[in-house]
Amino acid sequence: MNESLKSILIGLSGIYLILILAVILSVKMTPDQIDPQRRTRLIQLFLGGIFLQSIHFMEEVLTGFYIKFPRLLGLYPWSLTFFVAFNLFWIAFWLVSVFGIYQNIKAAFFPLWFFILACLLNLLVHPLLALATLGYFPGLYTAPFIGVIGVMLFKVLHNITLNTKD
Repeated sequence: MNESLKSILIGLSGIYLILILAVILSVKMTPDQIDPQRRTRLIQLFLGGIFLQSIHFMEEVLTGFYIKFPRLLGLYPWSLTFFVAFNLFWIAFWLVSVFGIYQNIKAAFFPLWFFILACLLNLLVHPLLALATLGYFPGLYTAPFIGVIGVMLFKVLHNITLNTKD
C-alpha cells in the first residue's frame, strides 16, 4: 500500500469512530419537528461553529498540523492538497446541511451530529497532543472555542430532541 494512503487511513481512524457515533445519534436523537425559534437558534450556533472551524482549520494549515500529526503517530506526512481538500469538503458539507436542517430533513442532522462530535474531539485531542509533545501543537489555540461550540450545540440539540427547555 502507498505510504501516503496508509498514513491517511490510519491517521483518520479517530474520525471513523465519530462517523459511526454520528450515524447512531442521527437515527436515535433527531427530532421529528422543531419549533421554528429553536431551529433558528440551532442553525445560528451551527453556522457560528462552522465559522470557528474554518478559523481552526486555518490555524492547522499555517502551523503544519498535516505534517506534525501524522509524524507524531509515526506515519508519513499528509500532503497540503489532501488536508485542504478534506477540510473544505467537510465545511461545504456542513454548510449544505444547514439548508436541510432548515427544511427539517432528518438526513441533514447526520452532518450536524458529526460536527458536534468532531468539535468535542478537538477539545480533547489538541490539548493531549500539546501534552504529548510538551509544547504547542497545531490547532491548540482555537480548539477550546471549537469545543465550547460543540458543547453548546450538543446541549441545544439534545434538549430539542427531548423537548426540554434550552
